[in-house]
Amino acid sequence: MEPEVLLVRVLDLIGTFVFALSGAALGVQRSLDLFGVLVLAFVTAVFGGITRDVLIGAVPPASVASWHNLALAVLAGLLLFRFPKLFEGLRHPVQFFDAAGLGVFAAAGTQKALDHGINPPMAAILGMISGIGGGMVRDVLTAQVPTVLRADIYAVAALAGALVVVAGDGVGLPPTAVALAGIVLCVFLRLMGLYRGWKLPLARPSTD
Repeated sequence: MEPEVLLVRVLDLIGTFVFALSGAALGVQRSLDLFGVLVLAFVTAVFGGITRDVLIGAVPPASVASWHNLALAVLAGLLLFRFPKLFEGLRHPVQFFDAAGLGVFAAAGTQKALDHGINPPMAAILGMISGIGGGMVRDVLTAQVPTVLRADIYAVAALAGALVVVAGDGVGLPPTAVALAGIVLCVFLRLMGLYRGWKLPLARPSTD
């Protein structure tokens, strides 16, 4: 297996697990039953990656072709369902895991798009979609306005991380180092939005 392919696969698996944790944590907060928690964990974990793979023609999507993603999502769901107190120390457990998954999937999605010959600007967009897709579905299923549509720094953070990967690839830097840099930037921006209140400007309706 080529290093770039292995890197994407490893990042996908890591992103699957942490995104599944975010979905499961929200399911526990909403007092869903075990099946509901597992469904929310799985959908959150795989939807962004499936969307990316379909758009670049990598079918069947990796999340469907392999059992590993399902196993990781179920494991995360069971972990949160059975031991919710393990994560009570986190100030915002859903958002914390979501930030981690956002960064990992943004970097992995961008690298995979580049590996499939997608031009750099669209590769960055696909990386962003990989990052935000699962969280959007999670929010819709729990009757929330998706985070990406609110003022929180979310999609912008994913796009920033994706652009780091594109830029690093363009100048020939090592993919692993570039991916880590993209993940760190994305997670940093997202956490600053959560803990420091960084936001995008809000739309203000006309008073006329």
